[in-house]
Amino acid sequence: MPDSKKSGFHSAAGLIQYYDMEESRALKIDPYVVLILGIGAAIFVEVLSWRF
Repeated sequence: MPDSKKSGFHSAAGLIQYYDMEESRALKIDPYVVLILGIGAAIFVEVLSWRF
C-alpha cells in the first residue's frame, strides 16, 4: 500500500497532482500585513468617496 503522504492528492480525472512541498523562492507575506493593507485600502476608498 503506497504512503499517501508522499504520493500527493490526485484529482478525479488524474490530471492534477498537488504536493505538500512549499516553493522556497515564493514571496512570503505575513497574514496580518495582508489584513492591515486590506483594511487600510477600504478606509482609503471610503475617505475618497466622502471627499469627492
